[in-house]
Amino acid sequence: MITGDHPVTALAIAKQLNMRHTERVISGADLQHYSESDYRKHVKDCDVFARIAPEQKLQLVQALQANGHVVAMTGDGVNDAPALRQANIGVAMGMGGTEVAKEAAAMVLTDDHFATIEAAVEEGRGVFDNLVKFIAWTLPTNLGEGLVITAAVFANVALPIPPCKSSGSI
Repeated sequence: MITGDHPVTALAIAKQLNMRHTERVISGADLQHYSESDYRKHVKDCDVFARIAPEQKLQLVQALQANGHVVAMTGDGVNDAPALRQANIGVAMGMGGTEVAKEAAAMVLTDDHFATIEAAVEEGRGVFDNLVKFIAWTLPTNLGEGLVITAAVFANVALPIPPCKSSGSI
């Protein structure tokens, strides 16, 4: 969680959400003092960042991506636009968000409720699971059909093709 809120507020929200690593919060002022290697390490070990400046949001998104994470970023202001654009999926608030944030984001929430994001993720996971199941069923079936046809071609087996019967009128 990356927020501009006070660290105490951010920690309280993180605990309500049952986030892991909620024993500490890194502030924007702390991030300024880290070297590049320390920066990546602290980003990896902490899940709550508070009092973060707009340019730090972008740096955090980039550091998370460099650590191999898929990053979803939500935002509503002009200051969120660079991080929304950099994130793997940028989500802008449609009702209260600025046009700049909406243009930078890949998705715009029309109702501004975070529960909508959760529902969309669940739906997306269901669709993905169904696609995997379909492909796992289709590939062996089509592979078997293809092997039969290939074997028939190489064995020079000719299938009788029935003549076309015409009814005399077109």
